[in-house]
Amino acid sequence: MFEQGMTRLHELMIVLYAASILFYFIDFLQQNRKANKIAFWLLAIVWILQTIFLFLYMFRTGRFPVLTIFEGFYFYAWVLITLSLSLNRLLRMDFTVFFTNILGFAFMAIHTFMPFQLQSETMAEKLVSELLLIHIVMAILSYGAFSLSFIFSMLYLLQYHLLKRKKWSQRLWRIGDLEKLEKMSYILNGIGVPILVLSLILGLQWKFIKLPNVTLYDPKILGSFILLIVYSVFLYLKVRKGMYGKNLAFINVLAFLIILINFFLLSRLSTFHFWYM
Repeated sequence: MFEQGMTRLHELMIVLYAASILFYFIDFLQQNRKANKIAFWLLAIVWILQTIFLFLYMFRTGRFPVLTIFEGFYFYAWVLITLSLSLNRLLRMDFTVFFTNILGFAFMAIHTFMPFQLQSETMAEKLVSELLLIHIVMAILSYGAFSLSFIFSMLYLLQYHLLKRKKWSQRLWRIGDLEKLEKMSYILNGIGVPILVLSLILGLQWKFIKLPNVTLYDPKILGSFILLIVYSVFLYLKVRKGMYGKNLAFINVLAFLIILINFFLLSRLSTFHFWYM
């Protein structure tokens, strides 16, 4: 009965999430403020339902649900919605919410249709550790910040393209000015990098305690450090070299592609995250 209720709740979330994105798309095409308001409140309802689902899952399992990739996708989607709603209320950047939640919906859909693996769940139960838990949560939070930064860079490139082609329209002004988009991208990466550093420190500490036989040349470990180096280079180019504009936005987009490779491919090749698949 409990599992059936959780399933129905999740199905309702997916439907409302899809409807929210549809209304945001209508607003994107037609500058329809009524559609924008409906989309926002639908997304707020999805966030409430997601939070309820998260707490019910925690009550059912007795732990914070991030120890399998199945759970990680869900928490990542929740982080994206939380950040996008917060930014929308603080900065009123509607298109940021739209593009962010396309990404969030993709992860929710993967979570919904991914076959649940009992072996992974059983292994995760054996590996419950506060150190591991904090490591994973902080890694996902940093990925959430990097994802929003990626969205801002994509909007920067779109705005740059429209300005260069002199496409003057209401949509141009609603995307936001280039300086603001670049600044938000930089701030989010500035938040994400120290969180990722702390996550890697905790992850390595957990590895030396629990998995001393796992090599530091593990694909997941190497991928995470490459990711840290790339985003650190981004910050260095911005702060010390004064780089700005289209080239910096392209670097940020490429950095996000490394996140996807690290998250999807290297996690499966890793012996460090052998339960996380």
